[in-house]
Amino acid sequence: MVSRVIPVDDFDLVIFGATGDLAHRKILPGLFRRFKSGQIPASAQIIGAARTEQDDDGFRAEAEKAICEFGGAAKGDADLAEFLALLGYVAIDAKGEGGWQALKDRMRKGAVHAFYFSVAPALFGDIAERLAGHGIADDDSRIVVEKPFGRDLASARALNATLAQHFTEQQIYRIDHYLGKETVQNLMAVRFANVLFEPLWNAQYVDHVQITVAETVGVAGRGSYYDKSGAIRDMVQNHMMQLLCLIAMEPPYHFDPDAVRDEKLKVIRALEPLEPADIVRGQYQGEGSDYLTDAEDRDSRTESYVAMKVRISNWRWQGTPFYLRTGKKLRARTSEIAITFKEPPHSIFDDSGVPKANELVIRLQPNEGMNLKVMIKEPGPGGMRLVQVPLDMSFADALGPEGADMPDAYERLIMDVIRGNQTLFMRGDEVEAAWAWTDPIIKSWEEGKRRPEPYDSGSSGPEEALRLMHRDNRRWREIRA
Repeated sequence: MVSRVIPVDDFDLVIFGATGDLAHRKILPGLFRRFKSGQIPASAQIIGAARTEQDDDGFRAEAEKAICEFGGAAKGDADLAEFLALLGYVAIDAKGEGGWQALKDRMRKGAVHAFYFSVAPALFGDIAERLAGHGIADDDSRIVVEKPFGRDLASARALNATLAQHFTEQQIYRIDHYLGKETVQNLMAVRFANVLFEPLWNAQYVDHVQITVAETVGVAGRGSYYDKSGAIRDMVQNHMMQLLCLIAMEPPYHFDPDAVRDEKLKVIRALEPLEPADIVRGQYQGEGSDYLTDAEDRDSRTESYVAMKVRISNWRWQGTPFYLRTGKKLRARTSEIAITFKEPPHSIFDDSGVPKANELVIRLQPNEGMNLKVMIKEPGPGGMRLVQVPLDMSFADALGPEGADMPDAYERLIMDVIRGNQTLFMRGDEVEAAWAWTDPIIKSWEEGKRRPEPYDSGSSGPEEALRLMHRDNRRWREIRA
C-alpha cells in the first residue's frame, strides 16, 4: 500500500524559539521529512526566530546538526542541502522592538503565513501583540501554540483572552501532538467507517474502557518544571482527556473541524465530578531513582502517577466506567486504549473459567496497531473447548514499509496548519471545559495536603491503583512494551 503525498500551498513559517529543544527534536526534523517526501514546495520559506544573535548560515548549521541527530538525515545528503536552503533566521526581542521590522521584510505576499510559538506561554501575548502591531500577521495568518494552555481555568481563560485580542479563534491552533498520532486518528476511522463497531459502542455492550499512558523515564533534568505541574496537569487534562473524548464522543455530522470539536466538548461537559475514592496519586521511589530527589524538593506532594475512575453522564455511556492511568518510572513505555466488551448473556458451551469478553486494544506506542480478542474453538479433537485469540494488526505489518515509516505527529499537524485544517487542534472552549473539570480535583489535593502513595520504580504503580479496579471486580491490563 502506497500512501498519497499531497503537497501543501506555498508558505512562510516562522518558528519562534527556533534554537530550543522542541524545534531541534521535532519541528525542524519533521519539516525536513515532509520536504523530502515532496509535500513541502521548494519555494517555501522557514524562518527561525529567537534571542540568539546569528545569521542565516549559523542557523542552517544548527538545523543541520539537529536534523542529522533527530531526523535520520546524513550530512551531505542532497535533500538536506535543498531543505537547508529554505531556512532563514531573524534575531527577535519578544518583549521589545528588536528584529520585528527585519522579520516583516522577509514575509512574502501571496504565501500562507504561519507562526509557531515554541516558547513559554508567558511570551504568547507579547509575540501576538507585536505580530499584529507591526502588520506582520494578516487576517489569514495562523498561529500555533504549545501546551501548557494555562495551569488552571483562570489562567487558561486569561491566555485565550490575550490571544483573542489579536487573532480570531479560526486562526489559533492549539497543538496536542497526541492527536497527530496515526493510531489516534484511526480510532475515528474504526468507529465511524465500520458498521461492525459503532452499534456496539455504548453502555449496553461495553463493560469498561482503560486508557494507559506509561513512561519509563522519571523527571530528572526537568524536576523543577514538573513539580509545578504533576501528572494531572502534564498528561490528564490534555492528552488523556483528548483520547477519552475520541472514544466517547457521538458521531459528528461530518469530519469537519467544528463538528468534531463540538462533540468532544459535549463529552467533557458530561463528565461527572470525581469522588475522592475514585482517584489515586503516586510518587515513584527507589535508590538512585526517587521522585523527591529528582524534583529537588524533599517535601514535594506533586504526583508522578495518577489513576482514576471516570463516569460520563449521557445516554450512550451511563454506567460504563472509564479507567485512566498515567505515570513516570513504570515498568514499560506504552500508550494504549482498551475497550472491553461485556460477555455474552448466555454461553451454550461447557467453558467455565474461560474468559469470554471480546476486547479491542488500540496501541498508540510502541508498535502502533490494533488487536481484537475473539473466542474460537481450540484446535484438536475431544469436544468444543474455547480459547481466546488475538486478531492482531500492526501498521508495520499491514502496510509494509509505508506503515513502518509513518509521519511523526508533529509532521502531520504542521501540514494541517498550512492547509488551514483545525480538526486535530483544540478549541478555546474545549480547553476551558477541561480545566473546569480538573480544577476541583487539584484544589482538593492542595487543601488536603495528603502525600501521594509511594510506588517502586519499574513497577505498575501504587497498590491503591490496583484496589481501585479490584473493588469493581476488574483488573488493569499488564503494562508491557
